[in-house]
Amino acid sequence: MPAERTFFPKSYSSKMDIMRTEIAIKLTKDTFERELANNLRLIRVSAPLTVRPETGLNDNLNGIERPVAFDVPAIGGKDVQIVQSLAKWKRLALYRYGFTVGTGLYTDMNAIRRDEETDNIHSIYVDQWDWEMVISAEKRRLDFLKETVEAIMDALRSTEKKLLEAFPELSKKIPDEIYFITTPELEKRYPALSRKEREDAIAKEKKAVFLMQVGVTLEDGQPHDGRAPDYDDWTLNGDIILWNPILERAFEISSMGIRVDPSAMDSQLTAANCNDRRKLPFHSMVLDGTLPLSMGGGIGQSRICMFFLEKAHIGEVQASIWPDDVWDICRECGVNLL
Repeated sequence: MPAERTFFPKSYSSKMDIMRTEIAIKLTKDTFERELANNLRLIRVSAPLTVRPETGLNDNLNGIERPVAFDVPAIGGKDVQIVQSLAKWKRLALYRYGFTVGTGLYTDMNAIRRDEETDNIHSIYVDQWDWEMVISAEKRRLDFLKETVEAIMDALRSTEKKLLEAFPELSKKIPDEIYFITTPELEKRYPALSRKEREDAIAKEKKAVFLMQVGVTLEDGQPHDGRAPDYDDWTLNGDIILWNPILERAFEISSMGIRVDPSAMDSQLTAANCNDRRKLPFHSMVLDGTLPLSMGGGIGQSRICMFFLEKAHIGEVQASIWPDDVWDICRECGVNLL
């Protein structure tokens, strides 16, 4: 049951009422969006809520989630899907809009993930900043990936500074440095722990971690976590994970990476047994080199608000759908869901 996956720390109490929370959410989003765009040289663009399934543009996430689909009479009754993420659409947009090397875009991505198991940090409604930039072949390397992570961390630090000035009841949580580690290295460091326990352990120790190579096969024959084979290069990607002192757990705020080039797309489609995708328009344009080389990611808007505003449940910073038993437990604990 969803309520069994929802918990609140002992003596938890929000530091803000609903109105003050809403004001803080606005400041958080406005500040971080501006800082991110400045640090990565990004231009804001509009993004679709739906895509046609035959384009191959929708994200299939771990391959088991069902996109929300419906027919549209205005286009002859054909089906469309609500996006699950914009990982592929963004790269196509770079090509269509004529972005050049070193420039890129960002957008507000709103998605519905109907099969999400809801808990303190997961909702069926996903809101994030999706960003993508054109890179040269020479930039498809680890040090450039790390430089970009540092630029995002600088945007987080600037946002936190602004919030602390406006809301003195909040505390500083972003460390001065972020720690870089690959999933195979993490496996060797904590061989007896589960994947989630490994993330908790390293996040608690370092406070901010970039966990790299999400998708590569570990010694037990499985990846650390699932990654679609057709957008990130599994050897050049990662997750930004912070230590959440309210929930006392690892807290992922961003998944990002250098995108597949034709070679990586070819090998990963084969490894994932997804060769049927090769003829889809998006995949063909990557394989034949039509689409520009790029890197990009998604940064959770509600996740960042939840972290900075020291909330215990994502429903305190976004309006979504929750089962009755979750509403009940939140009322009992004095937690105000929006």
